[in-house]
Amino acid sequence: MRALFVVLAVQVVLGATFAVLAATGNIPFTSDEPEGGVARTDRFDSAAAFSLLREQVELGPRPAGSRASRELGERLRGLLPGGRFEPVPGGLRNVVGEVPGRDPRRRVVVGAHYDTKDIRGFLGANDSASGTAVAVQLARTLKPREAGPSVVFVLFDGEESPGETPDSEFEQRGLRGSKAIAPRLRGAEAMVLLDFVGDRELSMPREANSDEALWSRLRAAAGRAGAGGAFPPAVTGAVSDDHLPFIEAGVPSIDLIDFTFSCFHRPCDDLSAVSESSLDKTGETVLELLTTL
Repeated sequence: MRALFVVLAVQVVLGATFAVLAATGNIPFTSDEPEGGVARTDRFDSAAAFSLLREQVELGPRPAGSRASRELGERLRGLLPGGRFEPVPGGLRNVVGEVPGRDPRRRVVVGAHYDTKDIRGFLGANDSASGTAVAVQLARTLKPREAGPSVVFVLFDGEESPGETPDSEFEQRGLRGSKAIAPRLRGAEAMVLLDFVGDRELSMPREANSDEALWSRLRAAAGRAGAGGAFPPAVTGAVSDDHLPFIEAGVPSIDLIDFTFSCFHRPCDDLSAVSESSLDKTGETVLELLTTL
């Protein structure tokens, strides 16, 4: 009887200890990266996002101004809450939507580009059907916010420079959609850009142009979402991307981009290069970040 009492007492103590550790998030021998590489939280519909990624790829190449790009723009406008077109010089169109917040004067921007590089046969599954798919699904997941800023979703047209443009002229001739809209959103509190976010071996250190404080909040959100492994504590080189016009407008901005992607502007940037799991990690992380902004 005495031995049974001791066993029961030990079990009660262990149970109470585990409950305290669980409540404080300090359970030992666990990590931020769940087994199987799937994010811990489950608010983002990665299957829907991957379906939209696939739909974009099935349209074929989608360079800015092309028939396929304009068809995609119509589709995206219908998917974003309050979706509308805003003109971009050269006959192009940004697709813009918004999830309202309590104070409409306060805004956060989430963006991605929906055009592909004008290279024959280039499908752009990662660059940037992945970012577009995650942005759209985030917009469809968020509800009108009782606290915090409105979230403006912008799908940029004309991020890629026209065909045959030298790399040295990219900043001058590319980033057309973000250049058109950034001045109007210069009062935004933050800008989150989604670019190469779907590749199978996802690893996104901080891009050197990205705001350090905002990136720190993103990494904290990734840890809470169980996707910390996708955002290592390192810094990579500066990338010219759609966040630059927002930085120039004074908006703290970050670029989620895995620029080590081996199929950059190559035909292998197709469905074989991306994964639903990567979309899930990105989506859960950014969704968690938006709850803190």
